[in-house]
Amino acid sequence: MRKIKIVGLVGSLRKDSFNKVIMEQALKSCPPTAEIEILGIELPLFNQDLENNLPQKVKDFKAKIKVADAILIASPEYNYSIPGVLKNAIDWASRPYGDNSLESKPVAIMSASIGMLGGARMQYHLRQSFVFLNMFALNRPEVIVPFAQEKIENGEVKDEKTREKIEELVEALIVFTKKSKKQ
Repeated sequence: MRKIKIVGLVGSLRKDSFNKVIMEQALKSCPPTAEIEILGIELPLFNQDLENNLPQKVKDFKAKIKVADAILIASPEYNYSIPGVLKNAIDWASRPYGDNSLESKPVAIMSASIGMLGGARMQYHLRQSFVFLNMFALNRPEVIVPFAQEKIENGEVKDEKTREKIEELVEALIVFTKKSKKQ
């Protein structure tokens, strides 16, 4: 049986990003039946004038998403919403009209933040985008890591419950993806 291919997107470019750390924890938690490839999202700003002549970096990005079975996103919340770098990547992946690389992909979300809500509002906004993009969002478990600075130290998730929830999410995404492939 072939491995489930999951593409990981981190919505933060910060060197010591908590969301990068939880994505790396997902990578460590991934069972041998699946693989996670974390894609860089340092893409040019979306410009509709370039849609019919995509920059090579965007073509490569879209190609990796197209062959993936599922998407895993780890992102902070900026100003109650989706960080611009993640929104930009989603815009490129879904354009031009009729060439949506995200179409019908199972997707799961994680977020970590120093705040009390842990990125929850970003997750809800992102789910709204999934409706238009025709993506299938995994509803549970929710991985929302509040007060991340207390749970993540020196680039490692130190909090056992957080590690367990990330592992649960990865396993649930794999099961959800297998079910969606059968339909």
